[in-house]
Amino acid sequence: MPYGDVGLELGRRVAAALKAAMDVDSTPAQALVRPSARADYQCDVAMSLGKRLGRPPREVAAGIVAALDSADLLESAEVAGPGFVNLILRRSWLEDRAAALLGDERLGVARTERPRRFAVDYGGPNVAKEMHVGHLRSSIIGDAIVRMLRFSGHEVIPHNHLGDWGTPFGMLIEHLVDEGAHGGHGISDLSGFYREAREKFDADPGFADRARRRVVLLQGGDEPTLALWRQLVDESARHFDQVFTLLGIGLTAADAYGESFYNPYLAEVLDELEAKGLTETSDGAVCVFPPGFRNRDGDRLPLIVRKSDGGYGYAATDLATIRYWTRERGVTDLRYVVGNPQAQHFAMIFAAARQAGWLTADHHAEHVGFGSVLGADGRTIRTRAGGSVKLVELLTEAVDRAAAVVAERGELSEDERAAVARAVGIGAVKYADLSGDREKDYTFAWDRMLACEGNTAGYLQYAHARIRSLLRKAGETPGPGTPVVLAEPAERALLLKILQLPAACAAATESLAPHRLCGYLYEVATTFSGFYENCPILAPATPGEIRRSRLALAELTARVLTLGLALLGIEAPERL
Repeated sequence: MPYGDVGLELGRRVAAALKAAMDVDSTPAQALVRPSARADYQCDVAMSLGKRLGRPPREVAAGIVAALDSADLLESAEVAGPGFVNLILRRSWLEDRAAALLGDERLGVARTERPRRFAVDYGGPNVAKEMHVGHLRSSIIGDAIVRMLRFSGHEVIPHNHLGDWGTPFGMLIEHLVDEGAHGGHGISDLSGFYREAREKFDADPGFADRARRRVVLLQGGDEPTLALWRQLVDESARHFDQVFTLLGIGLTAADAYGESFYNPYLAEVLDELEAKGLTETSDGAVCVFPPGFRNRDGDRLPLIVRKSDGGYGYAATDLATIRYWTRERGVTDLRYVVGNPQAQHFAMIFAAARQAGWLTADHHAEHVGFGSVLGADGRTIRTRAGGSVKLVELLTEAVDRAAAVVAERGELSEDERAAVARAVGIGAVKYADLSGDREKDYTFAWDRMLACEGNTAGYLQYAHARIRSLLRKAGETPGPGTPVVLAEPAERALLLKILQLPAACAAATESLAPHRLCGYLYEVATTFSGFYENCPILAPATPGEIRRSRLALAELTARVLTLGLALLGIEAPERL
């Protein structure tokens, strides 16, 4: 049997047995068996199938067992209870599998047989504004999804959809001209200028008119206006790079595809929509009305492609984005990691893109939504003054808080403590986000995030560091082919949990749900804890063969934790 998902392989065999015994084409193989506390794996398909066939479930289960081709893999397959099939893997097969996994850098996780080309949109900050806590989730979740898709074998092109065009920049540039400000400003200065420009825009009709004319100059390529705009973009890029570097996020300046990038395509988008008869004029604006979208009063909902003043709306840019990535870059799959409130907007964009032919049956576009980061009061997290929490300040505080804990580790050098503090602090912030269902809100709580117990990054990092310390004390690292002996239940339980890595990766990747991988890693760490308590490793009385076998299981556990955390964008320090 090739390396891969043990449960999936068992599911395939159960499916074949159903076909042979009852001529039944069952549900997908991955849904037929699951890990169980009563056996290594369990199948309950006979319960539902019995009703469908009009036969007792135990009779159906007995038919599965009788037809099951499993002599190479299973110790036993038995009918239990009202119709369960309990599956026990051969000890010798498990031991051979463990020894082989020591030489497999992917730890049994197979690459996809059908690689696709993904474009993943995440990050999405605005030029001339400091990144705040509202940008946290898109960046963290998006990066984890990119990592998981790439590990699965897909080609992935990340892109950072920057807000860098349109009315806000006409407003800001006109304000800079008024103030005689021509460069040399940091991101905090620009954020302040932006607030001042917004207040002036709302209060001064003359300034508002000049700001709108400045937008026309910007979009028309006026060089003095573009020069000021480039300064805003360049300073913002430096700020974004600082934040993404601190977060350990893979986005770079090369991944920036701002609204300005799509500006040359907007007229073509409108022309094509009009040529296909998809547009209507409403109150002077050119709109697309995707079928099936209505407000509470039953009125059709529009996507405004071109506004009544001749400017292009967000819908035009979003449609141009889909058109560019599918037509010009040959992307098969689009993923938008954007907050839940934008769900309807993206549903309408996807519907319009399908009408236009930019999304075909060969394409898959999906809005990867997520909830908000809440404070202790249950509201969107804010500063004491009521403003948005600056992301760089939040991340710096996370590292500082972790440093206070790491400072107690006297065995680490100053440089090691700094590196560990960063890994622990940033890891805590990321894991607190990723370990919960992304579609739900979560409450930001320092004490829980930085804890070294429970389902936290600190607990997993500590478990990994403890194993590495154990291996250093042993003075050996088991290599490929090291014999593994499963003499105790805790040893078997740990290996069975390790062998579930392919299934955990598949579940997290296919559903774009990093919390499923987090939950699995926590189970690995807790299972190792039980193994460590019940199976002495370095004790003088432990026989050499058993010692090496248990070190091999410890090594596999450490590698699972390292790999799993890496897929989440979290470091696993060797020392902690």
